[in-house]
Amino acid sequence: MLKDFTKIETFLTVVREKSFSKASKKLGISQPAVTQQIKLLEDYIEDKIVDRKKNGIRLTKTGEEFHKIALKLDKCINSSEKEMLKLINKDIIFILGASFMIGNYILPGFLSKIKEEIKNDVMLEIDDSEKITEELVDRKVDFAILEHPVFRDDIIFREWLEDELFLVSKSPLPKYVKPEDLYNYHWICREENSHTRKIVQEAFDAMGIDCKSFNLRSTVSSSTAVKQMILKTPSEDTATVSIISRHIIKDELENGTLYCARIKDFKLSRILYLAYLKDRKHDATLDTLISYLMHKRRI
Repeated sequence: MLKDFTKIETFLTVVREKSFSKASKKLGISQPAVTQQIKLLEDYIEDKIVDRKKNGIRLTKTGEEFHKIALKLDKCINSSEKEMLKLINKDIIFILGASFMIGNYILPGFLSKIKEEIKNDVMLEIDDSEKITEELVDRKVDFAILEHPVFRDDIIFREWLEDELFLVSKSPLPKYVKPEDLYNYHWICREENSHTRKIVQEAFDAMGIDCKSFNLRSTVSSSTAVKQMILKTPSEDTATVSIISRHIIKDELENGTLYCARIKDFKLSRILYLAYLKDRKHDATLDTLISYLMHKRRI
């Protein structure tokens, strides 16, 4: 039975998804097939390992012990597969997942250095934080760097960089802007469900600022779109502004095409996170990558 890892993989997926139906979708097999494979494992072990509940599943005491064994087997098989690929000289690409701002504006500057550090080819996959987290859990990416962590029990998160957000405009701005002066500008804002918008909204609420009273010029779906719209706004007596990460506007600040300001007595910032699966916490490649990235905390 243990030589047939398909059933063990099904069990691990059921545990990760906390659901037989979700596991069936992940594995691309029917829910009865998932149930049958778990039943075959229980027959082999001669004890029940999973209790199905209305709100998900619960491992029995035997199931918890079997889960520990299954994780060790999964780790060994993944490691052995990589060694086998090396033996037959087949390239193994390390897949690094990153959310949009990080992947587009931070990592490109030292991606080649990461490749040198871990002595492996690296492919960068960029998507929103939720999607990258799903791919990390599904082992489609090896490591993730996220703007918006989706905390899970099977993932280790480590704080990496503090990302400061600035008031940005094509027109010159004072070094500090008073909160009440924010009403005097035209605004370009992110869509309401974006993580950046939520951070800004919380900060403005703390300042007693009502965003709904802003002179809104446009709402866009990405920080890159915000920057481009700011750059293309016509010169006017009233400046058009938005809130953007310093990493996104670094080049424009240096060449003088954009200007930034902080809000007096308030600091807008967020933490960027490194993320990887708990069962890979002793992976030598990940250890090397984490050491390098922590050394690069001041970017």
